[in-house]
Amino acid sequence: MNAKVYEIGATLFEKSDDFQSKDVALGILSFYGTNDYEKVLPFFEASASSADWNMREFAQMFFRKLIQKWPDEMREFLLKLTRSKDPNIRRFVSETLRPVKENSWFYKSPNYSLSILRNLFRESSEYPRTSVGNNLSDLARHLPELVFGLVEELVAGGDRNSYWIAYRACRNLVKKEPIRVMNLLHVDEYQYKKRVYKRSEYPRD
Repeated sequence: MNAKVYEIGATLFEKSDDFQSKDVALGILSFYGTNDYEKVLPFFEASASSADWNMREFAQMFFRKLIQKWPDEMREFLLKLTRSKDPNIRRFVSETLRPVKENSWFYKSPNYSLSILRNLFRESSEYPRTSVGNNLSDLARHLPELVFGLVEELVAGGDRNSYWIAYRACRNLVKKEPIRVMNLLHVDEYQYKKRVYKRSEYPRD
């Protein structure tokens, strides 16, 4: 890969004041990073901690290209980031591991993402905690039994933040198996947005 590509991306990122230019720079750097990931990781970490939501979103989107090319190396990097004191960076970890199209291989190898996400199962900050719950909810679309098992594990742990994640992880599961979800969560109703599932609405077994 031509070093000039890196120079263009790095210079554009460092000299730009607007997120649009920085996002273009990240795209260039992610392209370069498929051959030399070590040079570009600091740019992604800086973007993940940005106060600008747009920067954070583009960072997690472009980073998935590096996961595809360097799964083992990026796993170690993301594990390190789970220990960050910055909730934006911890959210970046979860968001970049969402099972979207680029990460569809997670459905065959879910332990890849889960081995990292487990470090956030007791997340105290709502911003990254929401992302973890959403991540598991997405995973449940294709691997419901796996997520049912994770929900049971999270609830059994007795941690209120883990329970919060378990509750949010059931957003898709409750549509098909509401009683099972309520049993796992030890509740008589489950509410998400305007939809409320009540145990009394379903016939007893």
